[in-house]
Amino acid sequence: MSIPPDYVERVYAGVLGKIIGVYLGRPFEGWGYDSIMERLGEIQYYVHEKLNAPLIVTDDDISGTFTFLRALPDYDNSRDLTPEQIGQTWLNYLIEKRTVLWWGGVGNSTEHTAYQRLKSGIPAPDSGSIATNGKVVAEQIGAQIFIDGWGMVAPGDPEFAADLARRAASVSHDGEAIYGAQVIAAMEAQAFIESDINKLIDTAIALIPQDSVIYRMIGDIRYWHSEEKDWRKTREKIAANYGYDKYGGNCHMVPNHGLIIHSLLHGEGDFQKSLMIVNTCGWDTDCNSGNVGCLLGIRNGLAGIEDGPDWRGPVADRMYLPTADGGRAVTDAVTETYHIVNIAGALAGLEPIAPKQSARFHFDLPGAVQGFQPEDSIETRGTVEVENVEGHSTTGQRSLAIHYHHVAPGRLARVATSTFVPPDALNMGGYGVVASPTLYPGQTVRARVVADDKNHQATTCRLYLRIYGAQDKLTNIYGPEINLEPGSSHEFTWPIEDTSSLPIVQIGVEVSSEKRADGTLYLDYLTWDGPPNVVFKRPVDNTAWQRAWVNGVDHFESHSGESFRLIQDEGRGLLMQGARDWTDYQVSAAITPHLVASAGIAARVQGMRRYYALLLCDDGKARLVKALDGQHTLAQTNFPWKFGEAHDLNLQVAGNRITGCIDGRLMFDVRDTNHSLSGGGIALLCEEGRMATDEVRVQPIS
Repeated sequence: MSIPPDYVERVYAGVLGKIIGVYLGRPFEGWGYDSIMERLGEIQYYVHEKLNAPLIVTDDDISGTFTFLRALPDYDNSRDLTPEQIGQTWLNYLIEKRTVLWWGGVGNSTEHTAYQRLKSGIPAPDSGSIATNGKVVAEQIGAQIFIDGWGMVAPGDPEFAADLARRAASVSHDGEAIYGAQVIAAMEAQAFIESDINKLIDTAIALIPQDSVIYRMIGDIRYWHSEEKDWRKTREKIAANYGYDKYGGNCHMVPNHGLIIHSLLHGEGDFQKSLMIVNTCGWDTDCNSGNVGCLLGIRNGLAGIEDGPDWRGPVADRMYLPTADGGRAVTDAVTETYHIVNIAGALAGLEPIAPKQSARFHFDLPGAVQGFQPEDSIETRGTVEVENVEGHSTTGQRSLAIHYHHVAPGRLARVATSTFVPPDALNMGGYGVVASPTLYPGQTVRARVVADDKNHQATTCRLYLRIYGAQDKLTNIYGPEINLEPGSSHEFTWPIEDTSSLPIVQIGVEVSSEKRADGTLYLDYLTWDGPPNVVFKRPVDNTAWQRAWVNGVDHFESHSGESFRLIQDEGRGLLMQGARDWTDYQVSAAITPHLVASAGIAARVQGMRRYYALLLCDDGKARLVKALDGQHTLAQTNFPWKFGEAHDLNLQVAGNRITGCIDGRLMFDVRDTNHSLSGGGIALLCEEGRMATDEVRVQPIS
C-alpha cells in the first residue's frame, strides 16, 4: 500500500465531510421525503436553527467511526487484526447504556444486541451473525455508518479496505449489512486515486457477491439513473422497490444504501448537490449524509467542500467522541485526521507524522482552526475573527491568525477552544457527552505567538483558562502578560497551578491595548505536557466537577466525607479521569471497601478493560493486576482486611516499572515485560458492592 502525496489533506477533507454530513442530517433524522419537503424544502444548508437543535452534537455515526478504528493501534496496527480483537475494542471503549450506541434493547438495537453477545462471552464474528441474532437484526444500517475510517486507512487499496470493513462490520452485523459496508469502504479507499463515480462503484461491487441484494439494487439504480435524470423520480423508484416497507427492523441497510448510490450518481460528484439529494430524500439522513460527505470529501479534497456555502465555518473542526477513554472525547477534525494518517502510515511501515513537534493545536492544515472561536462576553468589545493562514511558524507551514478590530481601551479580544465539555453541551440531549478534561494542574502550557508587522502599536497578550467555578459559572485564570511590538514573537511557558478540583473547560489567547486596537496576532502552536499534580475532591457549590469523571459504575454518589461513593451491582465498574498523554505518575487514595468483592485504584487507564490496578480482594489478598484482553495478575500477597476499614493505596507507573504501596508499605515492585499500556488516566475500581474515598491524588513520581 503506497501513500498518495496529498493523503493528509484528503483524509482531513474526508473527516470534515463526515462530520459536516452528520451535523447536516441529524436534526431531521428519520423523516420521510414528504415531511422534509413540506417543513424544510430541499436541504441546501444546515437547518438546525429552524428546529431549535444544536449544530455540534454527539452522534453514534461519528463516535463509532472514530472509536472502533482504535482497534488497529491498540493491537499494534497489525494487518491481521481479527474481528475478535475489534470486539474487544467495543468492550473496552463502550460504557453500557451510556456511550456511542443507541441502547435500544436486545433484538431491537442491532449494536446493543451485539454488545450483549460480546459481554456474555460470544466473540466476534459470532456476536453479530445471522445465526446468532437473526437476519433482520443482523442486516440493519450500523455496519455502514461506522465504516469510513477503515476505508481511509487503506488509500488506493479497495480490497484491503473491504476486508477490514468485513472484519469490523461482523462484530455486530452480517449478510447484506456487511456487503453495503464493504462497498462504502472500497469506494472511499479508491477515491484517493480515482475520481470517476462509476469507476468507484465498479471497483466496489466487484468485491461483493453478485447474487446479493446490494449488488442487484446498485445495478437497478444505475439503470434508472441512465434513463431518468430527475433525481426525484429515481427516488420514487427506490422507495417503491427497495423501501422500508420491504425490509424489517428500525433502519435497514438496503434502503439507505440505495439513497447513497442514488445521490452519488445524480449529484455527479458535487459535494453540496449530493448532500442536498441524500438529505432531502429522507430516512436515516445523518447516517447517509455522513457516508456521502466522507466519500466526496476524500474524492474532491478541501476545495470540493469549499466550492459552495460555508460548511466549515460553523463547524470549526469541533467533534465529541464520548467513550470510556474520556481524555479523547473533546477533540477536533485535525486531531482525528492525524490519528487516521498515522494508522495508515504504520500499516505501510512509515514513521508517524507529528506537526510542530506533536503540538496539540498546530493548525498545519489549510483552513484548520481546531475549535478556536471568538469569545463573546461583557469584557470583550470589538470584532474578532480567526483565520488559518500560511506562514508565521518556525517549524510548520501555517498558523492561526487572530484579527481584532475596534477593540476599545480597557476591553479585550479573546479566542478560545474547549478542553472539556463547554456549557452549551453539558446538558446535550440524545447521546450526551461523556468526557474528561484534557488539561490539568501540574501540566505546563507552551505556546508561540507572533505580532503582525503591520500592526500600528504594541499589543498586550496573555494566555488564559476558563474553569467551572462556583455554581458552575465560568471563571477566568490568567497566565503571564507580555507586550508584543509589531513583528515580534514570544514563546509562553505557563505551569498550571491548582484549580481546587474545578475542571478546566477552555484555553485561549487574550489581546488588549491602552488605545483602540486594530491588528492581527498569529498563534503558531499551543500545547501542554508533563504529569498532572492535582487533588480530586468534592468542591463546594459546584456540580460540574462530577461530570469530569467518566462514569463506568452503576451508581456514583458524592457525600460529605465521601466525595466518591461507588456502588456496582454486577461485575466490575470504573470511575475514570485523565488522558492518554499521562505516562509516568503516581495515583493514591485512602479507600474504604464496604460489602465488595474487590476495590482499588488504577493507572494508565485506557478504557473499561485496559489498565493497571492495585486491588484489595475479598479472598484476603492484595493484587497488582493488568487488564488487557482479560485480567492478568502481575503479583499478589496475603493482606487481610475488613469491610469499613480504610487503607491508603498508592500506585506508581514509570516506564515498564509498576509499584504498589498499601498504608505506606511497599507491597509490589514489578516490571511488565509486555509494556503495552504506556499511558492513560486514573480510576477508582469497585466490583460488586460499595467502596468510598474522600479524595484522589495524582502527582509526579518523587
